[in-house]
Amino acid sequence: MKQALKNILTLSFLWIVSSNAFAQVNILNAKVPTEIGEKTTAQQESDNDVPLPYGYVDDRDIMWSTTTWELVDLEERANFPLLFPIDTMEIGADRRSLYDVLLRAMREKRLTETYVDSYFTQTKTAESIEASLSKVDTLDVGYEQLNAGEALSPEYVTHRNLESADIAQYHIRGIWYFDKRQGELKYRLLALALVAPDVNFIDSDDSTMSALVPLFWVFYPQVRDILHEAKTFNRKNDARPMSFDHLLNARMFSSVIYKEANVYGDRKIKDYIPDNALLQLLEADKIKEKIRDREQDMWTN
Repeated sequence: MKQALKNILTLSFLWIVSSNAFAQVNILNAKVPTEIGEKTTAQQESDNDVPLPYGYVDDRDIMWSTTTWELVDLEERANFPLLFPIDTMEIGADRRSLYDVLLRAMREKRLTETYVDSYFTQTKTAESIEASLSKVDTLDVGYEQLNAGEALSPEYVTHRNLESADIAQYHIRGIWYFDKRQGELKYRLLALALVAPDVNFIDSDDSTMSALVPLFWVFYPQVRDILHEAKTFNRKNDARPMSFDHLLNARMFSSVIYKEANVYGDRKIKDYIPDNALLQLLEADKIKEKIRDREQDMWTN
């Protein structure tokens, strides 16, 4: 218990120190607007602003573990820090949504490894991801021009890109495990996926055609540096912006379990409880309670 409290205090202290370095830095000393958010040379040299490293966990110290997949619905108010801002025209460059942060990192070649699924069995190229983020379509008037043998006018060609506002969910995969050396239940985030409607059917009136699909998965430890640099809005204190890495590792979001590691392989809750959203939600809560009770059972049994 003392060790757990020590870890929490250490994490909180490092977060407070590191969060001072962004957004509000130098705002009271700036002489021109361009100096807001700019660190001095002395600040940069003294700043040890890096993600809190994960401690080494020996396989022999893991007494029990289970893998879960969770759905983070961006329509829930608790998850708004992951969604907003969706309009960046009138906001500073230090505020971007999680979607924009990952997409920019991919385009700048800082995020080079993306995957098709959460098992990391198949990589996904940046070109294929870019292709899934936009579509080009021709209006009926444009087809009439083509059928008449005329050149297609540019105004009859539509372009549709996936934006931050189109991201509906995030899927995460993580491991709950009981560390017998520390004597506590812990969680480690392993994978993260952006989920949105298929861009080819995003504006379709047919709901069956606009099903949500994962755009790509990332191995979370590989993107920690990227997410640590990017800050999200802290609703409790504007002077202490929070990194996406801290938000996700501290599980400061609302989620629902949609799959747990099972003997059947890749079976989801909806596969064995079909067409009943209430029972699916109750089953997810049952799995969550089972994991939560595991730590108590370790001490009572």
